[in-house]
Amino acid sequence: MKKMNQSERFQAIFRREKPDRIPVFYFGYWTETAERWKSEGLENINDIPGMDPDWEAGLWNCHGLVNINPLGSFPHTVLEETDDYVVVQNSLGEISKNSKRGSSIAHTIKHSLEPSKESWERFKEFLDASDPRRQSADWERKAEILAAKDRVLPLMGGSLYSWLRNWLGVENISYLMYDDPELFEEIVAYMTDYFIDVHRPVLEKVKFDFAYFFEDCCCKTGPLFSPAIYKSIFDPYYRKLIGFYKQNGIPLILMDSDGDTDKLIRPWIDSGFDIMFPVEVGTWGANPVELRKKFGSQLNMFGGVDKNIIPLGEDAVRRHLLALKPAVDEGGYLPIPDHRIPPECSYGDFLAYIKVFNEVFN
Repeated sequence: MKKMNQSERFQAIFRREKPDRIPVFYFGYWTETAERWKSEGLENINDIPGMDPDWEAGLWNCHGLVNINPLGSFPHTVLEETDDYVVVQNSLGEISKNSKRGSSIAHTIKHSLEPSKESWERFKEFLDASDPRRQSADWERKAEILAAKDRVLPLMGGSLYSWLRNWLGVENISYLMYDDPELFEEIVAYMTDYFIDVHRPVLEKVKFDFAYFFEDCCCKTGPLFSPAIYKSIFDPYYRKLIGFYKQNGIPLILMDSDGDTDKLIRPWIDSGFDIMFPVEVGTWGANPVELRKKFGSQLNMFGGVDKNIIPLGEDAVRRHLLALKPAVDEGGYLPIPDHRIPPECSYGDFLAYIKVFNEVFN
């Protein structure tokens, strides 16, 4: 078989064609993991022997081509600091308490957006797609360099829930869907047009392999909103965004959500999403083989490897990966660890994982 480049290989998997091999990817690592691996002999965390080029690199800042984040006007201010934590106000006005004792999620004290029309009118000034600060003077040169690289290239396609949840908080966004659905839909509609406008110039210069939607809209017991809410509010706007990306040359659209996603998988497929990610094994015991049986050949998956099994040794890893092989052989499934590699995993453990992965799939 002819050797494929990174893009060809990725596209072949999700077109249900036979790739020349299954690439070896992961979904990053904890800071403490990187520190451990360096102490155990890894010279460069971005150059692990046997790994394919990191698909995630550059995703979250749109590869330096455009800043899609809200551009706030509040001064970054440290409000309180101790040996254990620091309380800061960010540029959006959010106040959060951040641990200084290792990796953890910050505690939000004050959200940047309140669930009211007045607050939204003020906040959306931070979301002006035409703001000249969004693109650097050399962004087109960066686009040329990026397009020439042999790697899988994702576009941060946006977020119609998770960003709003971060700005409002889970409680406020949940009530807003019911207390003022018209305002909530207005916000979702605005965000849809915003992502279209901010990405249009970029898509004229770069060909991406897939658009990545960051939503994290499910938890261990299921979605954070009902399928009915999804159908009435989210579905039309996802369809609009997905249509725009596909019309502009992006062949695949990925939905990223942790937790138990079962109740939203069918609606996502109906909206036009092509790939479900990360198929979280560790939290709710997702099983790619069983999901494929349940949802059929329309379900494509990226993820589904239990990261917690990697430190348990080659035999445990081999058993786990062999159980996933039927779904891989069927096509439309690319196995990678379902989340960041934790510090319990040594560098040697991970090298052994790569070896076994190739034995099983390649």
